[in-house]
Amino acid sequence: MLLENKVAIVTGASLGIGRAVAIDYAANGARVVLAGRKEGPLQEVVALIKAAGGDAIYVRTDVSVPADCKHLVEATLDHYGRLDIACNNAGILKQPLDTDLFSIEDWQETVNINLNGMFYCMKYEIPAMLAAGGGAIVNMSSVGGKIALPGLAAYVATKHANVGLTITAALEYAERNIRVNAVGPAYIETPLVSTNFPDMWDILNSSQPIGRIGQPEEVAHLVTFLSSHKASFATGGYYPIDGGFMAR
Repeated sequence: MLLENKVAIVTGASLGIGRAVAIDYAANGARVVLAGRKEGPLQEVVALIKAAGGDAIYVRTDVSVPADCKHLVEATLDHYGRLDIACNNAGILKQPLDTDLFSIEDWQETVNINLNGMFYCMKYEIPAMLAAGGGAIVNMSSVGGKIALPGLAAYVATKHANVGLTITAALEYAERNIRVNAVGPAYIETPLVSTNFPDMWDILNSSQPIGRIGQPEEVAHLVTFLSSHKASFATGGYYPIDGGFMAR
C-alpha cells in the first residue's frame, strides 16, 4: 500500500492512462478524486474502484476552465479534507498535420487543455498540498516533451512546456516538501492513440525497440511510484517510459 491514507486527484481519469492511474492509486490505498469532462466514463471508473474495495469520487472538470480546476480542488477538500497527490494527466492530441496546415482553433484548444489546464490545476493543487504539509505532483508529458514528432506541432510544443512548468515548480517548492516530476510515455495503447493513428499499429509497434506499444497500466505503475514515499528524493525529473524509443 504505497499510498495508504493519501488523497489524490487524477485529471483525464475517464480513459486511457488517467483511468489506469486512478485505479492503481486506489489499489495502493489512496482515496481518489477523478476529474474529466464525461460523467458516464468517470462513473464507471469510480464503480470499478469501489467494487475492488477502494474509495473514489468524481468531479466533472474541464481543465481549460480555471474555475473548474478551482472547484475540483475545493470539492476534494470538502469531501476528503486534504490533498496529498495529483496526477495532471488531461490532454488531447489532434490529427497529425504539418504546421502550416494546422488550424488556429485546434492549436488554441491543444494549448488550453495540455498546457493552460496543467497550470490551472497546479495553481490550486499546490496551496492545498502546502496546507497538508507537502505532497507529490506527477505531470503527464510525453516523449514529445523532449524530441520532435513531425505533424504534431501543437502537441509537442505543449508537452515541452509541460516539462518546463514541472521543473520550475519543482525548484520553487523543493524546500516546502512538494515534489514535482514529469512522465514521458511513448506510444501507449489508449483511445487517444487509436483515434489518431488508426491504421498505423504495425508501425507504432515497430517504432519502439521493445517491439510493442505500451499499456496504460505500465505508465500507471511509474506514476504511482513517483507519487509515493519510495520516490522521496525524486523531484524535478523527467522520466521517459517508452520501450527504448528515445535511446536510439
